[in-house]
Amino acid sequence: MARPVPEKSVSFGTLSFSILPRVYEPAEDSFLLATYASSLSGSILEVGCGSGIVSLSAAQANPKNTVLGVDINPLAVKCAQANAAANGIKNATFLLSDLFSDVPAAQKFDYILFNPPYLPTTRAERLKTPEENAAYDGGASGLNVFKRFIAEAPTHLEDGGKVAVIATSLGNGVEKTLALLEARAGSAEILAEEKFFFEKLALIEAKRR
Repeated sequence: MARPVPEKSVSFGTLSFSILPRVYEPAEDSFLLATYASSLSGSILEVGCGSGIVSLSAAQANPKNTVLGVDINPLAVKCAQANAAANGIKNATFLLSDLFSDVPAAQKFDYILFNPPYLPTTRAERLKTPEENAAYDGGASGLNVFKRFIAEAPTHLEDGGKVAVIATSLGNGVEKTLALLEARAGSAEILAEEKFFFEKLALIEAKRR
């Protein structure tokens, strides 16, 4: 009989998170976006919420914030809901959605946050379980999911609203992400970077025209 895979635990600030198996474990990219989220005020949508670390950081930052987190992975939605309850956070809700598929069409936000699956991925490199693969697989260019995201994101932004995303230097992903944001959303800039021996991660913000 196979032994159950134990949950993992992660802390960020005063928040504690339990990470279910097959849910993306927060790493440097998550912490970069969660730090940004901790400074926000208003209505906030996180696409690809995973364990809820970014959404719950935004919710904790201001009890008047309204936060919606969505994910294509039902295990992630369950995980984020449990972490909200465990941390006593009531101004964040989570639902199952493939990007914006189940976000009400008329609903608009002050901020939309996304840590996309940005790794350039070949068919041979795809992970076996669809839940895990969805968190990493950016297609051959690393931008397949992000391109779908940015095609819809501006329609869910309030006037003057902002999009904040994570991008990698692999495959010139930072430059390509900046160009896509400029073309679809508005003026874009790099707000923060984390450098590693093999890549650089960037937090990029774009303001709707």
